[in-house]
Amino acid sequence: MKKDSKRREALIYHAKPKPGKIEVIPTKKYASQRDLALAYSPGVAEPCLEIERDIKNVYKYTAKGNLVAVISNGTAVLGLGDIGPEASKPVMEGKGLLFKIFAGIDVFDIEVGTKDVDAFIETVKNIAPTFGGINLEDIKAPEAFEIERRLKEELNIPVMHDDQHGTAIISAAALLNALELADKKIEDVRIVVSGAGAAAVSCTRLYKAFGARGENIVMLDSKGVIRKDRENLSKEKGEFASARKIDTLEEAMVDADVFVGLSIANIVSPAMVESMAKDPIVFAMANPDPEIAYDLACSVRKDIIMATGRSDHPNQVNNVLGFPFIFRGALDVRATGINEAMKMAAVKALAQLTKEPVPEQVNIAYGETRFTFGKDYIIPKPFDPRLITTVPPAVAKAAMDSGIAQEPIQDWDKYNDELLERLGDDNKIVRLLLDRARTDPKRIVFAESDQLDVLKAAQIVYEEGIAIPVLLGNRDVILELKEEIDFDADVEIIDPKSKEEIDHVNKYADIYWKSRKRKGITQFEARKLLRQRDYFAAMMVSEGDADGMLSGHSRSYPSVVKPLLEVIGPAKGVQKVAATNIMITSRGPLFLSDTSINIEPTAKELAKIAQMTATTVKMFGLEPVIAMTSYSNFGSSTNDKATRVREAVAYLHRYYPELIVDGELQADFALNPEMLKSKFPFSKLAGKKVNTLVFSNIDSANITYKMVKELEKADNIGPIMLGMRKPVHVLQLGASVDEMVHMAAIAVIDAQKKEKHGM
Repeated sequence: MKKDSKRREALIYHAKPKPGKIEVIPTKKYASQRDLALAYSPGVAEPCLEIERDIKNVYKYTAKGNLVAVISNGTAVLGLGDIGPEASKPVMEGKGLLFKIFAGIDVFDIEVGTKDVDAFIETVKNIAPTFGGINLEDIKAPEAFEIERRLKEELNIPVMHDDQHGTAIISAAALLNALELADKKIEDVRIVVSGAGAAAVSCTRLYKAFGARGENIVMLDSKGVIRKDRENLSKEKGEFASARKIDTLEEAMVDADVFVGLSIANIVSPAMVESMAKDPIVFAMANPDPEIAYDLACSVRKDIIMATGRSDHPNQVNNVLGFPFIFRGALDVRATGINEAMKMAAVKALAQLTKEPVPEQVNIAYGETRFTFGKDYIIPKPFDPRLITTVPPAVAKAAMDSGIAQEPIQDWDKYNDELLERLGDDNKIVRLLLDRARTDPKRIVFAESDQLDVLKAAQIVYEEGIAIPVLLGNRDVILELKEEIDFDADVEIIDPKSKEEIDHVNKYADIYWKSRKRKGITQFEARKLLRQRDYFAAMMVSEGDADGMLSGHSRSYPSVVKPLLEVIGPAKGVQKVAATNIMITSRGPLFLSDTSINIEPTAKELAKIAQMTATTVKMFGLEPVIAMTSYSNFGSSTNDKATRVREAVAYLHRYYPELIVDGELQADFALNPEMLKSKFPFSKLAGKKVNTLVFSNIDSANITYKMVKELEKADNIGPIMLGMRKPVHVLQLGASVDEMVHMAAIAVIDAQKKEKHGM
């Protein structure tokens, strides 16, 4: 993507449809006068008085206990430097978004307009009563050290400067595991640290806490090796000054066991890596470009264990593995701080998690057969769902054991369940979807590429590496639109109605005619149909000239489905195809079937729809928990509409006993585990969180998904075609650019799966 185009996209993302990335959402009812009287005057006086009587009640009656301040003065923002508090606000809002989606923590971002240490500290202290925790962010060293130290001493809530400790915690976990693989002990290894800022100092302190010896550490800043005989060293640099008589990085790297880079790109040469000890450990964490490129370092030393800050290589040192979960654990026991014991507990939890069997959801997300502890997997992946139930409990327990937890956890099983509930607060499945597609992009035909939004989706898909788009449509229009949106990539364009494609059309038409000549299609009609883009695109996929296709943005669903059924048809053993939609809701992803194809399915067809939907749910690494819905509950009606659902459930229980499925059930019982367990404790769904709803007819399914989409503003992925022989998918009329991008990823994953199974 051109720089100007990328810049414009970033600006539009932050400006539209409303400025910024976060907002405040009410958590209580406010519809009636009674609600408002409770929310404000006069009802609000009662909790105020309770808090006045006992200040600890602020956690009982307000959101303080789940509210973190992300605070900066904008003096060290990402790679941008001192850009000021206002310019830092997009970053702080972004940090707030990460807190929310990974750990369910609410955030107010606070940008403070001062560089004076005392004034900054006083400001934070004055607003601290609002918050359950303070996350300091993007404050330059050495002021950051003083600010954090004093605030930790003077406040009785968790305070952490993530720039310092986040990288330290994640890299320490990676280091412990790398050393285990290299069969080396931390107290023996020689460590070179390139960089002397807040992150480098915190990393090195934490390594020492785990046993690294000061005499084995060499730290460098922009002037070279920090030596004891150098004058005017800051307190932090003096802490790591070396007695060795060396000056350069090149000298320091000779026979070093570990290199930790928190500095600038490309300062480590292949010769330096070559000079390191056996089984070298290289953490090149400068962003966006590391101190030495991953592929270059690995080509020099086959025995290297390497990590970077980048997501496109193994072993990404990503702070999001740490700060949301560390604050989660600290808040949940109302810790008065974040101490060394808590940080070390987080390190150990992350290191141990890496050695445990990886959930299929994570393998699927990253396109791996199976992640196993080894050189290319020394720290967990950010999308690992176990992080929320691994790191916070370890941090909470460390707070309790070290005596700074004000509300110790009594029931760990209940706490685990509460943490799991927080997994539904974001749209992780979309990120999993896109990342999995990127692992092995496929050729996807966009059958309406002369539509502006379709072309925009194809551009995103291409530039994000999600798929290899084939643009189908009027060539002149496509070229004009490509120029308009700065889509200058050399992407294949096919115009079935052009003279240049006549041989291509005739070839496909002959194949199509031979398959349909006994079904009323003449050779002339076949050639006429194959000039239509949906027939042409479907034949491309059928003949292996493309891996998948998308169509339907500008035409009705039935008109697009017909060519696909005629050309592609159902997979072997499938009598009827179906469709499911994934709704990204606040409770997690919800699969709804059949939303688009079967109007009044029979009992057996309903069972087959449930079975096919379950296969799709598993494709996302989730265990399907299926409710077969109706207007009745477990035989309360003898009407045929309810009976069909009941018969479908009986069929599934008999022939697919491994499926977690039950019904017939009303939707509210299906989605409310407590209500279901109370009224129908015998159900196979009792105590479980339903993630799949199968409806008795197309009316209820289609209406439901569109209502959820519009009323709740839930993201929608689909309709996803189920049971087709090839990866062909039909977009909803007027689908948004994002929806088309997501469907392209679905088509890619579908193609990956069919290729894997030889389909």
